Amino acid sequence: MSTPARELRARNLRTLAALAALFLLPLGLAFFTYYGSAWRPAGRVNHGLLITPARPLPPLTLPRVSLAAAHGTAFRGHWSLVYVGNGACDGACRRALYVMRQTRLALNNDMTRLQRLFLASGDCSACERLARSDPGLAVLDAGGAAGTALLREFPSPGREHSLFVVDPLGNLMMSYDVRGDPHGLLEDLKKLLKLSHIG
Repeated sequence: MSTPARELRARNLRTLAALAALFLLPLGLAFFTYYGSAWRPAGRVNHGLLITPARPLPPLTLPRVSLAAAHGTAFRGHWSLVYVGNGACDGACRRALYVMRQTRLALNNDMTRLQRLFLASGDCSACERLARSDPGLAVLDAGGAAGTALLREFPSPGREHSLFVVDPLGNLMMSYDVRGDPHGLLEDLKKLLKLSHIG
C-alpha cells in the first residue's frame, strides 16, 4: 500500500475514533456518575407530600354552609383542593384559604377543573362570613358523625397549615404545607391537570 493511501487510512481511522469518543464518552461518564459514585438524582419531582397509598374518601354529602356547592358528591368529578380546620378560622386558616384561592386563579383556563373545599370541623362562627368574603369556596360542615369519620382520613400532624389534593375519583393523594413556597403547589397542580383526562 502506498504512503498516501496509508496516511489517508490512518486519518480516516483517527476521525472515526474521534467520532466514536464524541458519542461514547458522555455515555460512559453518565454511567460512571450514576453507578460508580454516591451521587444520585433526586428521587421525586413533586413538591408536596405524597400520601401513599392514596386514601379513597367515602362518598359523603355534607351539609353546606356556603352557597357555593361542591360539584355533586363532595369529592367526585373534579379535582379538589381541601382545607380542614376549625370553623372560627384563625390566622393559619385564613393564610391557607388565601393560598388556595390564589393558586386556583393562577391555573387560568384549568381553574374550572379545581374546586375549593373548606371542611369545618366545628365552631362554625366564621363559616358564613367566609362564604361571603371568599366567593366560590364551598364550606362544608364536617362537625357531625359522618364528618368526623371523614376527617380521620386526613393526616392530622400540622393539619392547620396544610392543603390537601383530592383527585376526581375521591382519592386523597397529596398534602402541602402552606408556610412553604406556594409555587410548588401550583406546579404540581399544573402537571396533574395536564396529565389527567378526568375532572
